[in-house]
Amino acid sequence: MKGDKKLIESLNALLANELTAINQYIVHSEMCANWGYGKLHDKFEKRAIEEMKHAEKLIARIIFLEGLPIVSELNKLHIGSDVPKQLANDHAAESIAVKAYNKAILLAGNVEDFATREMLEDILQDEDRHIDDIETFQDQVKQMSIPIFLSTQVG
Repeated sequence: MKGDKKLIESLNALLANELTAINQYIVHSEMCANWGYGKLHDKFEKRAIEEMKHAEKLIARIIFLEGLPIVSELNKLHIGSDVPKQLANDHAAESIAVKAYNKAILLAGNVEDFATREMLEDILQDEDRHIDDIETFQDQVKQMSIPIFLSTQVG
């Protein structure tokens, strides 16, 4: 099925966001593992895997729409040198993703590609949850202080 050119471009931009997020989360995950924060490592790794599933869905949809998935372009990674910076950088990336998904959902509706719109809406729900999870960690850091928060993330 031949898809709308602008929509395919939008899907490729979303794909770049997802591929960037995967890399950023994996680096943050491994940094946390190295510091001994096993619980944070697991949570960041799980989020990276969810982003991989989003990328897979986007790639499949682009191919279905007879487009070419662009997997060689990444956005700039923002690696945090400590956990609070990691959380801030991840929150910023997720906020950008939410805005981009909302725009793509509108575009998909405008070009009457409702199957793509529904797929994007499903991914958007995951991205909203990612922001909520990050904000929960940020609130815990504020309420507990960073040393106490990090002591809960060992193991």
